[in-house]
Amino acid sequence: MKCGEGPALPPARDTGTAVITRFSGIAAMSRVGKKKVPLPKGVTVAVQDNSLQINGPKGQLAREIHPSLGLLVDPDSIQVEKRLQTRKTDALFGLTRSLIANMVKGVTEGFSRELEIVGVGYRAEISGKDLVFQLGYSHRVNFSLPPGVTAELPKPTQIILRGIDKFLLGQTAANIRKLRKPEPYKGKGIRYLNEHVRKKVGKAGTK
Repeated sequence: MKCGEGPALPPARDTGTAVITRFSGIAAMSRVGKKKVPLPKGVTVAVQDNSLQINGPKGQLAREIHPSLGLLVDPDSIQVEKRLQTRKTDALFGLTRSLIANMVKGVTEGFSRELEIVGVGYRAEISGKDLVFQLGYSHRVNFSLPPGVTAELPKPTQIILRGIDKFLLGQTAANIRKLRKPEPYKGKGIRYLNEHVRKKVGKAGTK
């Protein structure tokens, strides 16, 4: 053993336990990528070059597919295949399969996201295609819903967003939440349904 070196480590033994590495996430996504995406009845698929278009009862969605990947389309399923063997392709493999599955679910079932408004006098109402909020400011706040997203208000403090594009729906919900994020003392503001808001203890009054 040379000076400055620690003792030699014994060779690794095969214990039958999987070793987690920084590439485990890629391996897991690769396993997901191998699964076919089922196509329910009433769903049609069109592929041209790297463009994918899926039509269903609730609408139509389109997406560009990375050139390192290809698609095998059967009458009842879609499967992602690798055209190149690279780390980037491995990372995109499972992700692309998940995005396609979301597209299929979107055009058949759709997605929803719920928000709730907390605070005395805080409320929302629908005006045309806009949501109008009273959030404790000196003025009302207007929010225009993007095309493809609709809103329902079962009550003035509850918002249900619906749409076929999962990413667009999530981004819309996040943008609405930003109008008045939950404050940390009383929790007033807009939050996701069942979101846990960590509250701070208020300062003690001076004597």
